[in-house]
Amino acid sequence: MLPPAARLAARRLLGICSSSASEAAVSRLAPFPIAAAASRGSASSARPFSTALNYHIDSPENKPDMKWEFSEANMKKVKEILSHYPSNYKQSGIIPLLDLAQQQHGGWVPVAAMDAIAKIVEVAPIRVYEVATFYTMFNRAKVGKYHLLVCGTTPCMIRGSREIEETLLEHLGVKRNEVTSDGLFSVGEMECMGCCVNAPMIAVADYSKGSEGYTYNYYEDLTPKRVIEIVEMLRRGETPSRGTQHPERKNSGPAGGNTTLHGEPKPPPCRDLDAC
Repeated sequence: MLPPAARLAARRLLGICSSSASEAAVSRLAPFPIAAAASRGSASSARPFSTALNYHIDSPENKPDMKWEFSEANMKKVKEILSHYPSNYKQSGIIPLLDLAQQQHGGWVPVAAMDAIAKIVEVAPIRVYEVATFYTMFNRAKVGKYHLLVCGTTPCMIRGSREIEETLLEHLGVKRNEVTSDGLFSVGEMECMGCCVNAPMIAVADYSKGSEGYTYNYYEDLTPKRVIEIVEMLRRGETPSRGTQHPERKNSGPAGGNTTLHGEPKPPPCRDLDAC
């Protein structure tokens, strides 16, 4: 009998597989613990993102028996990354290695890449799977060359992030976590980006130039009009100015410039308390 978690995953899998493929999809468990179930048939490409986090489904472009290895240039980076950790704690490098693999693979990490990392750091594959499935910044399905991440935390939501996301989805003609037909764009959500004073904002992960040219930039103080302009600039291969998009702001300063702290702040009368 299957354990409860596997039975739950199998039931979920039945809901996203076509009726003709359902029996085959749940007839075997995945050979790696990242998955609670796998399918020999095809799964719906529009399955909910929340359920996509739970398990892996084999596909022609993402299965464990595919050959995957770091490029020669990235293997040098792998050695440099591992040099920061004791030789008996190579697994400490799993997160930066997953990030490097994601950059090399066009913005997402296939199971074969996770297996390759497991061999490099000399751990069981499950140790890599559990990291890749825990952190949402690791994409386990294809994303666009420009992966647009809308901040969904409260300050950005209050300042209009939902309208920003709806504008992006409508303009690009996709749903959240889908890729445009030209492969250029995808839209996702992430939690606090740490720049609440400049809400609402998005992050753009640019995988268009591979790991060598990878960039990750914030675009802040957005309006629906401005976010479309940024998308179209990226489409043309241009580089939008990062940071605040408010014409009267500099970094996180107020519009129109500072109203206080126009000069050097007055120092305390005495720093040596014993001498005061």
